[in-house]
Amino acid sequence: MTDALKRLSDEGVAIWLDDLSRQRITSGNLAELIDQQHVVGVTTNPSIFQKAISDGHGYDRQVADLAARKVTVEEAIRMITTADVRDAADILRPVFDATDGQDGRVSIEVDPRLAHHTTPTVAEAKQLAWLVDRPNTLIKIPATKAGLPAITEVIAKGISVNVTLIFSLERYREVMDAYLAGLEKAKAAGLDLSQIHSVASFFVSRVDSEIDKRLEALGTDEAKALKGKAALANARLAYEAYEEVFSSERWAALDKAQANKQRPLWASTGVKDPAYKDTLYVDELVAPGTVNTMPEATLQATGDHGRITGDTVRGTYEQARADLAAVAKLGISYDEVVQLLEDEGVEKFEASWNDLLKSTEAELKRLAPSEG
Repeated sequence: MTDALKRLSDEGVAIWLDDLSRQRITSGNLAELIDQQHVVGVTTNPSIFQKAISDGHGYDRQVADLAARKVTVEEAIRMITTADVRDAADILRPVFDATDGQDGRVSIEVDPRLAHHTTPTVAEAKQLAWLVDRPNTLIKIPATKAGLPAITEVIAKGISVNVTLIFSLERYREVMDAYLAGLEKAKAAGLDLSQIHSVASFFVSRVDSEIDKRLEALGTDEAKALKGKAALANARLAYEAYEEVFSSERWAALDKAQANKQRPLWASTGVKDPAYKDTLYVDELVAPGTVNTMPEATLQATGDHGRITGDTVRGTYEQARADLAAVAKLGISYDEVVQLLEDEGVEKFEASWNDLLKSTEAELKRLAPSEG
């Protein structure tokens, strides 16, 4: 391993692992990644839990107990996933304490079937925070139109939030606005703003996947020359928006009340195109005050051969604007792409959740005790 992960961390990028399973917890692997590879947080999603619970027999004992109690499949999933998040949060607690609550956090997502419903999302977020019962938890809420007011309400209640599935710059600004509105309500209610944290998960690789596909279909040299540029341009302009919002007068009033900035989090940072360097979305998105959550393969690749050369975001905004303008000039609609990606993101998580329901139901039946 090189010291690329340490350099990344020293540049102000918090390294989080985008994966969790009971095996990772009980084997000591998570503790090892924290100790040796600068991991300071964990993110989860329905796809990650679906894979974890479907693989192996790590959950058999708990599932057998749940089956004996005849719980519903939804309750079983909540008990299983919150147990993993609670245990991971305990492992990360020293990091949480050492960073004054900035890192050492574990994210758990609200039921993706609620993505277009505000009130149930708020209720679910409160329930998850209560079930996990650890101060270093982040509740993941998708950045859908219905998610925005939910973010404000959940932050206003003093619950820390990871806003997920952000693809567009306009939506990202709405997310930051929702966060600030939540802090203002929390302040008015007399809550301690220093205890409320948030990250905004801006998705990266999927933007290239969709736009590259359209560039490839055009087939011109001009189109091909733009492949692999849109996602980085989009993320870099998101950081520009972050700098603008968190240096505003509105923010200054909250800053005075000890509020925390909502850090940009680079998500979906494993490359989808094998033609690209496997650390592309790590090496090229280095900026202070950010988080990069990585699948383990990307984490290991960065440790092995990542090239961390300092800040690769600030100072790139004009080029980023030019790259997105060049894509638009070829007739590829940015607005259409980002809306499609948001819709697909919700659908994918819903599909994973439904798969999780089916596989958990099958496990409950398999491990149910004989009557008597």
